Amino acid sequence: MSASPPTLAKPDWDNRALFRMIWPLLIEQILAVTMGAADTVMVSSVGEFAVSGVNIVDNINNLLIIAFAALAMGGAVVVSQWIGRGEAAKAQSAAKQLVYAVLTVSLGVMVLALIFRRSLISLIYGDLAIEVHNAASTYLLITALSFPALAGYNAAAALFRAVGNSNLTMRIAILVNVLNIGGNLIFIFVLHLGVFGAALATLISRLAAALVSLFLLIRLKDSPVSLAGIFKPQLVRQEIADILSVGIPSGIENSMFQLGRLLTQRIFATFGTAAIAGNAIASVVNSFSFMPGLAYGMTLLVVTGQCVGAGDYAAAQKNAAKILKISYATMVTVSLTIFFFREPIVSVFQLSPTARDYALDFMVIHCLYMSIAHPPSFTLPNALRAAGDARFVMVVAATSMWALRVSLAYFLCFTLEIGPIGVWLAMAADCLSRGFIYQRRWRGGQWRYKRVISD
Repeated sequence: MSASPPTLAKPDWDNRALFRMIWPLLIEQILAVTMGAADTVMVSSVGEFAVSGVNIVDNINNLLIIAFAALAMGGAVVVSQWIGRGEAAKAQSAAKQLVYAVLTVSLGVMVLALIFRRSLISLIYGDLAIEVHNAASTYLLITALSFPALAGYNAAAALFRAVGNSNLTMRIAILVNVLNIGGNLIFIFVLHLGVFGAALATLISRLAAALVSLFLLIRLKDSPVSLAGIFKPQLVRQEIADILSVGIPSGIENSMFQLGRLLTQRIFATFGTAAIAGNAIASVVNSFSFMPGLAYGMTLLVVTGQCVGAGDYAAAQKNAAKILKISYATMVTVSLTIFFFREPIVSVFQLSPTARDYALDFMVIHCLYMSIAHPPSFTLPNALRAAGDARFVMVVAATSMWALRVSLAYFLCFTLEIGPIGVWLAMAADCLSRGFIYQRRWRGGQWRYKRVISD
């Protein structure tokens, strides 16, 4: 696999340039969800305890890896803004600082996860069936070893996207999926390694992605995101501070989101393994509806960053409007598709009748609110972050999470006693509220007075 050096993208993106950026990201997100779905489908052959254990660890991993995922976002914003200004040397320097930061943080997170994995599972989920707890512990042990590789790949992918080269990250995602699904087939069905086998396939695929992507960036000599010379570390405090100005608020925001999500996920444990499994399957299926929004959000982050770096705020607003219109149309289409085909989709998984009914109910609620609320609540915030308004996004997200998603979920489930479906109703309320607030902020234009990079 080879790559030609990406060229500096113009801040004023036309429709063709947006399309070239978006379509590989859409495929990449499909592949990312496919990998998660493959793990769940293949592990379901081992039993509901295995599905529950993998889903539990996926939620915990999302919380643990937020730090370096947020740093990757901060690095993408900083590099995009320097590219918008035409400062290739500054972009290269910031790219190296990003890689140093994410690898350092991910190593620390990996060590903590390895040491405290069983205690962490018990702390978050309480008393679980012993077979579920053992499956979760095994899956977390192996996947934690992949954290540095995942962090390195996230940083590299963010840098390629900052110069509009989403095609390359798509091809690497294809490689990851081939390795992961192939590994699952061998480790689960041939070697009968169960949950351990699924985790091992994930580890191998992430290592391959990191090695390939970082190697390609090192080979690029004249690119604004080249990592040539990275093995001679030179820390630049101001550039790291610029990255952290976006990364820290984004990390806190996502940490609060995942922590709140884990607290609500714990509710399912009180209703038994069937509720956990039903939620796990609904989450996997519904994750397909997130794919377009994530792709549009990544595009919006880069486009807005370059436009703001160039001082062209009108172009930032124009391109954001284009991307949001596409996002709305896509979300409606995907949600309707999942809604009408939810029963045959769920039948693919090996579930008990109770778990199946839970999954179908959760999917109906999801489809109803995501088509309306996802673009403004999850795609639009990337434009605010790219403009330097990450703190506002953080405050709104954290407030909405705790006031609605967490508190309302417990109220509906236990005070009104409507059961686990209350969690999904609370999720809908959270999504709708934050989307409304972000729209008002973007239209108000306060983000124009923020800044990320320092002269």
